[in-house]
Amino acid sequence: MSLPQTTQSKPGLWARARGIVAEQLRRGITPHQLALTIAVASALSLFPMLGTTTLLCLGAGALLGLNHPLMQLVNYAMSGLQLLLLLPLWKAGEWIGAPHLSLSLAEIKARVDAAPWQSLLDFGGILLGGIGIWALCAPLWIALFYALLRPLFTALAARRQLRQRTAP
Repeated sequence: MSLPQTTQSKPGLWARARGIVAEQLRRGITPHQLALTIAVASALSLFPMLGTTTLLCLGAGALLGLNHPLMQLVNYAMSGLQLLLLLPLWKAGEWIGAPHLSLSLAEIKARVDAAPWQSLLDFGGILLGGIGIWALCAPLWIALFYALLRPLFTALAARRQLRQRTAP
């Protein structure tokens, strides 16, 4: 016995993201809150220390009264970009006085796997340099994302309201 096959395909990433945003607007989140949530979560998701972004998003969400599930969704979606930006942020930390990073990501991983605490001591300065560069860039990232997203979400909310008023 075989199961019937459906011809319907799953919606793409952008369609699902738009659905999530629309659902949040239906639930009463304002375009301002939605844009701020995504902007803050996306910046925190790029923090150059693996394993910390979930807690950072939780803390910022609680402090600023932002939507936790949406922040974690953005955090998860940004994880690939975080990995891509680790080395550039650590290297850029040299501009503010961090020690020179001469190892590849594979070499760093091998040293962390072999001796986690010693590697934290060895790479602490590099890590702090990356965090410093991130701290300089994060407010600009948040402002840019907020400025781009708020008008989009405001237009989406207005379109939803207009559709609801004209629906029979």
